[in-house]
Amino acid sequence: MELSSFFRSRQSAATQQESGVSAAAGVITAADSAARLGVLDDFEQAGIGWIWATDSDNRLIYISDSAGQKLGRPVLELLGHPLIELFATDADNPDERSDRPLKFQLSARNKLNDLIMRFAATEEAGQGRRVWWSFYGHPKFDKSGKFLGYRGSARDVTVEYERKLEDSRLAEYDSLTGLANRHRMTRRLEGILAAYKGAKRSCAVMMLDLDRFKHVNDSMGHPAGDELLRQVAERLRNIIGDRGEIGRLGGDEFQVILPDLDDRGKLGELAGKVIQIVSQPYPIDGKRAIIGTSVGVAVAPYDALEKDEMVRASDLALYAAKKGGRGQFRFYSADLKDEEQERQLLLDDLREALAEDKLELHYQPVVRTADNVVVGFEALMRWEHEERGFVSPAVFIPAAEEGNLINQLGEWALKIACRAAVNWPKTVRVAVNVSAVQFANPAFPDIVTQALAASGLEPNRLELELTESVFMGDSETVDETFKALKLLGVRLALDDFGTGYSSLSYLRSAPFDKIKVDKSFVDSCTQKDHNSAKIITAIISLSEALSMETTVEGVEAFDQLKLVISKGAKFVQGWIYSKALRLTEIEEKIANKDFKIEPEGPEIHRPERRSVFRRIGVIHDDHRYEAVMRDLSKTGAKIEGLIGVPEGTGLVLDLGGGQLAVCMVTRTQDAQIAVEFETPLVSDGAGGLVTRHRVSPYALAAAGMPLATLPQGNYPLQQIAGPPRSKPQFMQVTVSGMA
Repeated sequence: MELSSFFRSRQSAATQQESGVSAAAGVITAADSAARLGVLDDFEQAGIGWIWATDSDNRLIYISDSAGQKLGRPVLELLGHPLIELFATDADNPDERSDRPLKFQLSARNKLNDLIMRFAATEEAGQGRRVWWSFYGHPKFDKSGKFLGYRGSARDVTVEYERKLEDSRLAEYDSLTGLANRHRMTRRLEGILAAYKGAKRSCAVMMLDLDRFKHVNDSMGHPAGDELLRQVAERLRNIIGDRGEIGRLGGDEFQVILPDLDDRGKLGELAGKVIQIVSQPYPIDGKRAIIGTSVGVAVAPYDALEKDEMVRASDLALYAAKKGGRGQFRFYSADLKDEEQERQLLLDDLREALAEDKLELHYQPVVRTADNVVVGFEALMRWEHEERGFVSPAVFIPAAEEGNLINQLGEWALKIACRAAVNWPKTVRVAVNVSAVQFANPAFPDIVTQALAASGLEPNRLELELTESVFMGDSETVDETFKALKLLGVRLALDDFGTGYSSLSYLRSAPFDKIKVDKSFVDSCTQKDHNSAKIITAIISLSEALSMETTVEGVEAFDQLKLVISKGAKFVQGWIYSKALRLTEIEEKIANKDFKIEPEGPEIHRPERRSVFRRIGVIHDDHRYEAVMRDLSKTGAKIEGLIGVPEGTGLVLDLGGGQLAVCMVTRTQDAQIAVEFETPLVSDGAGGLVTRHRVSPYALAAAGMPLATLPQGNYPLQQIAGPPRSKPQFMQVTVSGMA
């Protein structure tokens, strides 16, 4: 084509377009309103996207008909409603572009650019699955600048958004249990503490791990261990509910974040419930796995303010719980030591003590109630450390189990106990405790055989005390071990019966000769509104029906002794007869043919009032006095160091660490006063007592103290209330450390 002809044709086409005539079939120009409307209709009906518009109040005034069909709602039901009633952004949104709520975007009259929103109306009505749309829109104004509403488009992004949510879930949740993973829990705790610091709110963290989980994994296999973790997670969900968020940090370690909870009474109750429920047996592949748990608790802002500090505080509290004997909870306190370092030092010292023969066995008598004759002794391991003093077996036995030292300790105890008992009268037996780890050792029957052979002790004079935790292993292996032990002729006793979740199937399938009633029932058997006496009766009756003996442990007072005898107890073990004795003391009694022990103790058992020597602050009006607390119970205390305090005087005891206890003087004599607390103290899980609440460091900061975690010690009154405005009413005297 010649150049002139090309220009003529282009000019002709331009002329035709200007006159509204199409230069080619199907071309639609901006001036062709009807054709353009048809294209818009085709676009809306195709479901590729939809057009929407709002009025100046952001109420929906137009939306494509096909959008209503997609949402399952007639368009007329949608029109006239505010857009924020129909659509909402997700709280946990993996798309950072959608982190501002729709209400904010509309009120700011921002442009909407790929804003992901969930159709809330369908969800509220319980209709179908959730739907997400991506919104685009711009605000429309008239020539005077008056806002007319939004005009925009939207498209369905449900499939890709659900995929994104799933990817986000996988990144933040544990695939095995469905609980939050370490990453999410770290992020959540960090965010909560940062937000709560400004709002002066509290937040508790519970750390727990599973006792004896490794043994389940080793004896029943990793699939069984995985199933156990899933069941633990489900139990934790049921216990915690919507009070907090639960996470699995890895292995058998779990964490619970509890916002706005600082009441140590409630926290202790919750921790106790966790321990109780998690410690129930688990049905797995037709077998029963038995584990336990320990719990450590820290509370912000009292114990820490930052995430890392809170995690460390709850970790230290958890270790203290495990160190105290497992199956317990502990609150964090500033004197707790580093977990790993302390555990390793303890194990190293224990290995050295075993190698150098620094461990001892003491023996507590078991007495026949009919004539007070000693019929046996329970061998109890004792360790006196050069620096630590006496270390409780509840501390070093769990450490030995974790450090693979328990088999050596158990073998040593068996040999020593058998060697001692062979010189006792033939009518006297010796009982030795056996851990679940020992029992699961395939060589255990051979170890028992060797101990008997080396000592010459008759097998029927050796009693092996087992707890129900021995049943957590493979049932066939457990049965074989029971058969092998019974063939040897040794006796078997089920210890701590009734404290866990004892099953009658244990008694049916295992050849026990004796059941031991735990001390926890005896402690409360004489108290009103307790079922302990009935439980003791039931256990003794069950034992007799199965032709087994029963020994009742932990009897300390005559009222307890009379009660258990009235319930049918024929054998008793407890301080009312004797504490555990050294072998030399027993040999002296044998030489004198004195194998009868008369009961001796208090007439009535009373809950223990702790004798203490603790310097505290006593606040009256705007004065603070220094005094010494001599005795402490949940409901009151005995204070020494103040003269002239009338009965009925209201005081506040500063127990340190932000603990203020409101109380009233009930008795006064010389420099001693007795007080009754307005609110009873609660257990700290370690045998100590604490106040339910503490003075927040935020309150102390408002009074001039720096905002930081509470240091050890007391908080002088002047730091809280300023200088005194009146004269002191009482005389303060110095108290020495002697009782």
